[in-house]
Amino acid sequence: MTVRTRFAPSPTGYLHIGGVRTALFNWLLAKRHGGQFILRIDDTDQERHVDEAVGKIVDGFRWLDMLWDEGPEVGGPHGPYYQSQRQHLYREAVDKLIAAGVVYRDYSTDAEREVGREAAKKAKQPYRFRRIEYSDADLKRFEDEGRPFALRFEVPTGRTLVLNDLVKGEVSFNTDEIGDFVIVRPGGQPLYNFASVVDDVEMRITHVVRAEEHLSNTFPQLLVLEALGATPPAFAHVPYVAEPGSHAKMSKRKTEEYEKRGILIFLHQYIERGYLPHALVNYLARLGWSFDDTQELFTRAELIEKFSLGRVNSSPASLDPDKLFWIEGHWMKEAPMEEKVAGAIPFLKAAGLVSDPISDDDRALLEAVILALGDRMKTFSDVVKLGRFFFDDEVAYDPDAVKKRLRKPGVPEMLRELDALLAETEPYDLPTLEKAVHDYAEKSGRKMGDVVNPLRVATTGQGVGPGLYDCLFLVGRDRCRARIAKAIGMLEAGA
Repeated sequence: MTVRTRFAPSPTGYLHIGGVRTALFNWLLAKRHGGQFILRIDDTDQERHVDEAVGKIVDGFRWLDMLWDEGPEVGGPHGPYYQSQRQHLYREAVDKLIAAGVVYRDYSTDAEREVGREAAKKAKQPYRFRRIEYSDADLKRFEDEGRPFALRFEVPTGRTLVLNDLVKGEVSFNTDEIGDFVIVRPGGQPLYNFASVVDDVEMRITHVVRAEEHLSNTFPQLLVLEALGATPPAFAHVPYVAEPGSHAKMSKRKTEEYEKRGILIFLHQYIERGYLPHALVNYLARLGWSFDDTQELFTRAELIEKFSLGRVNSSPASLDPDKLFWIEGHWMKEAPMEEKVAGAIPFLKAAGLVSDPISDDDRALLEAVILALGDRMKTFSDVVKLGRFFFDDEVAYDPDAVKKRLRKPGVPEMLRELDALLAETEPYDLPTLEKAVHDYAEKSGRKMGDVVNPLRVATTGQGVGPGLYDCLFLVGRDRCRARIAKAIGMLEAGA
């Protein structure tokens, strides 16, 4: 059997990291078995539709290199892949369900449904809507006056539905707990539990892997599948992603609070901060899935080879930003120079630090800066955060570094001597610079730290960073001397 999975986001906002993990599990399962991964946009809820969200979804999956075999922009034999464009298929399915006698017109009003709720409340029972029996005369009157109606699926009572979930195991549910549910609103809008089933059947989906919050939807959907005469797909409901160090589900309403704590919950936040796509894929694959208890690092090929739903945990996994950052650091270290350069350029352009298109000189400087940053470069945005001073003629001084390293007796005089040293150093290269500074410290009777640290702050504005001699060489003689002069002026002015 060919495995066909799907991810069907609603374009009502940006991609949550939990949704990305669910999509990844679908993608890995399909690739593991040589099948197809389908991207479908469930955009029937036009009132909550966000136009730019579709573009973010498509761009996000392309950034992750989780390309879809069928879906928006690539097409396929089961399109269109937007629910809003599949109304004819829903009408055909509605006609089939009506003919089967399992769907009826519901003319009930808010007031009538409220009566039912109050009756259930008095009886201390949960409210389950059941078909209201109107007289033939009432039905004729409703039709003549054009009263709006919804289409409801009539749920058979007294049955026990059993689901063999590929993650949660056997789950049963009694149909007495399911009220007759709306499949089409009065305005003609098909609802999730109906439209999703129709699409899954028509698109020949074999495995529905989705968040556990949809488990309660599965049982109404099983009834619709049965009524359509369709074979149910295999279902796997994966646990939610929890807050760091907690079992509480991550909430979009707490986005600002999370950001203050350095917790990112939307895919675009990781893109904007310069994470490596594969590092995020590696981390999310391990968030609730394991091949063994020790392996944390996986290539994409290894993930595809080893992934199985049987190894997905049935309990929530907590987001761990520190572990993600460690994985990010590993894969950034392993990334080839070409990938690092390509990833860093957009951040330099956005900061106005290089030309667009980037010049050959700036590209050569960028490669040298990346080498100088070494393991300090964890994300692509670090090239600006840690290396701005290489590209910007104007240096910004860290107040804490200035206070700690420059505001000391004798520092201005020492900086003047070091300025003269840089002016005379020939050739102006790494080994000569290193020897010159060492010789200066020895001759002046100063500790190396008392020379190197003030010189670093004066020429880079930072208290920490790449090796000092890399900085002196790449910044260049003239710019280093100009910055030393600026630092001396700042100190003497008391600024």
